[in-house]
Amino acid sequence: MKKCLLMGLVLMAISSCATLKKEKRNENASLKDSLDSALNQFSKQGLFNGFSVAIVNEKGTLYTNGFGLSDVKVGKPYTQNTIQNIGSISKTLVGIALVKAQELGKLKLDDPINNYLPFKVQNPYYPDRPITIRQLATHTSTITDNAYYLKRNYILKPGQNLDGVSLVLEEEQVINPYDSIVSMETYLQRVLAADGQWYQKEDFLQRPPGEIFEYSNVATALAAYVIERATGEPFNDFTRRYILKPLQMNASGWKFDEVDMAQHSRLYQSPEVLLPYYSLITYPDGNFITSADDLAKYLTELIKGYSGQGTLLSKEGYTEYFRPQLTAANFEKRNEKNPYSDEYNVGIFMGFSVAGNIGHTGGDPGVSTMLFFNPNTKIGRLLIVNTNINDKKGNDAFYGMWNVLEKYQNRLKN
Repeated sequence: MKKCLLMGLVLMAISSCATLKKEKRNENASLKDSLDSALNQFSKQGLFNGFSVAIVNEKGTLYTNGFGLSDVKVGKPYTQNTIQNIGSISKTLVGIALVKAQELGKLKLDDPINNYLPFKVQNPYYPDRPITIRQLATHTSTITDNAYYLKRNYILKPGQNLDGVSLVLEEEQVINPYDSIVSMETYLQRVLAADGQWYQKEDFLQRPPGEIFEYSNVATALAAYVIERATGEPFNDFTRRYILKPLQMNASGWKFDEVDMAQHSRLYQSPEVLLPYYSLITYPDGNFITSADDLAKYLTELIKGYSGQGTLLSKEGYTEYFRPQLTAANFEKRNEKNPYSDEYNVGIFMGFSVAGNIGHTGGDPGVSTMLFFNPNTKIGRLLIVNTNINDKKGNDAFYGMWNVLEKYQNRLKN
């Protein structure tokens, strides 16, 4: 009799759990349908041709989807598996790679960069103050982005039909013919070495290295080049070995020949104006090509790493990566209003907002992106758009989509 009663209670408990799981699945499905509908409303506004999103926590992806078109001319949908370059979110991978190289014994963050370079880089106003790797990673190296960053750095993908494609970019950006490409090493030497072809003394701040935050794409590329010199391995190969393969980010890469171009979105200067495919000579600072599905895996790893459960770096490595490196004294101007500005403080190429959100933003011709997580809730979200934000309407829609993701993120369950 007691055995029968016990068995009955067990069966009731199993039935109750099954019912609860079914109710949660149904609730999640309903929430995802509602979120689909809300994001579709932004797609219908016609301000962006295509975009993808994801919401994740430390256990994995809670939601991901794509909206609109990746190619307007042929009507190809933008999905969570569509790939494109994501702008400066790429820098966070440089940070992971730096700490990984330190863990492998290949470099130390506080080493002078000239320990690794075949050409000398120094601030001409403070030649006796060596620039360190950590200063590159915290944007305090005093290296600035000169005019050649916009004029020489963007390169056309070869073999394109340029009929109906715009090469006119904002802020004097020029997309150059493929035959003008040089190696990242050559570009950095020409810009940063005193005898370099494009060197200008004025492209260094008149402040000692380590003192003032000055966001620098060129310094980011130099950090990646230091990794190459220290490890003896090309930066794209190093990150594939130690980041992409372990996370199974199989659709991602740094260069066109590393990804499936059939999945690559077209990029647009405006909803009506198509841009050509392009790459960056200084590719580590902004040319990571990925999908929402792959980038969600990376964001999950970041959340796990912050919680001491990451797999790419040791617990101590992630502590260093996420440690705020600067103080108020390092900033001449500090964004204390935008809860998703990544320049209130920095870790190792990782941004912090005034609200404590951790992540990075990104922007390039035809690219607008955001990736952040909340360190308290351990929930993160990302947004990838294939169209420039050109006006207040576009900006409002971009942040409107971001806010919709926040509205739903705490209600979704694994």
